[in-house]
Amino acid sequence: MSGPSETPPHVVIVGGGIIGCTTAYYLTKTKTGSVTGHVPIKVTLIEASKHGVAQGASGKAGGLVARWAYPKELVDVSHPEHEKLAKEHNGANRWGWRYVGCGAWEGRVELAPEAAEKAGGKEERSLEKELGLPGGSKPDAKDLIWVKEDLTTGYSPMAGDGDTAQVHPYLFTTSMFELAKEQGLEYIEGGVTEVLKEGGKVTGVEYVDNGSGEKSTIKATHVVVSAGAWSPRIVEGLPIAATRAHSVTIYPQAGTVISPYVLFTEITIPSKKAGGRKTVSPEIYARPDNEVYACGPGDSLALPDTVDDVEVDAEACESIIQHVTAISRELRGGTVNKRQACYLPTVEAGGGPFVGEVARVAKGLYLATGHTCRGICNAPGTALAITELILDGEIRCGNFRKLSPSVTL
Repeated sequence: MSGPSETPPHVVIVGGGIIGCTTAYYLTKTKTGSVTGHVPIKVTLIEASKHGVAQGASGKAGGLVARWAYPKELVDVSHPEHEKLAKEHNGANRWGWRYVGCGAWEGRVELAPEAAEKAGGKEERSLEKELGLPGGSKPDAKDLIWVKEDLTTGYSPMAGDGDTAQVHPYLFTTSMFELAKEQGLEYIEGGVTEVLKEGGKVTGVEYVDNGSGEKSTIKATHVVVSAGAWSPRIVEGLPIAATRAHSVTIYPQAGTVISPYVLFTEITIPSKKAGGRKTVSPEIYARPDNEVYACGPGDSLALPDTVDDVEVDAEACESIIQHVTAISRELRGGTVNKRQACYLPTVEAGGGPFVGEVARVAKGLYLATGHTCRGICNAPGTALAITELILDGEIRCGNFRKLSPSVTL
């Protein structure tokens, strides 16, 4: 909008993942701006899942928050915002905010043939979570005692103290959602089918109500699409591909304390192919409640209709379990709590994410999507940028020009 509105501005956010819920928090907290005529805005969040918000990648991710992540211009805004949110809302207790060690672990293990040969998915795709790490060679971690020392070929910290943190992604996302509701957020359970436009401007959205199954419309002056891998179904032609990723959570054997580390592993195991050995690379995240999260490579199984229809490949999860428990006696004696899958949204051109207005489609239409495995890390910076753009007409918190859909699409 280019000037004061004659009617109260209404922002509709499509997608109840971490990006959508955090954007709802920032918008409802800020409420007014110069572009919207300093009139308090109305904010509505629409989520397609019948089980509420954070049902996709935002609830099933590792929760990594890192200064060394990418894109740097977005990280530089997001990281201090994560720190501010944790301080303001007791994030340490509410969503598990803390700093952790981060390192590369290498080792060699022996597995039973049937365990070693599990494929772990349709075909393996790297999630590239370690991109951006500065690397380095520093002394071994003295408190990393829950990984077998006799199997360790090498360990090297990959980031300095204070450079890597974590949140529990489901708890963070649902906290942002609840805090936004306290500030006036309205919530609709339904699947958006179309962004409505007239005269080159957004006028609302059409959606199917989860309860009645009937189509409904809601008027809007601004629409923010933050539907992750499902965003191209809302904005046609959006170059975002979906990668399915599997993960498990394990509670270690009683009496074990899991020290705070994120490990990017390289585990050499037996194989009937590749010269008798192969390397697998599960990532392992220790959480404050002693739960351990681990994930493996991704695959390209077709995206289902909704997040509620995501299929979990039992072999992929079993593969992760076999690999991580092979290097830790504490985890081998533990209990598997969750076996799960989600889809990550990746910008096909290799850039992204998209953060900004996509005026070529319609004025008032904004994208906040395509964050791949960095949605948890970069949600606050994305939310702040979108909030500034909607309320005041410009992004002041950083230079996001190369992330703008108007430039990249």
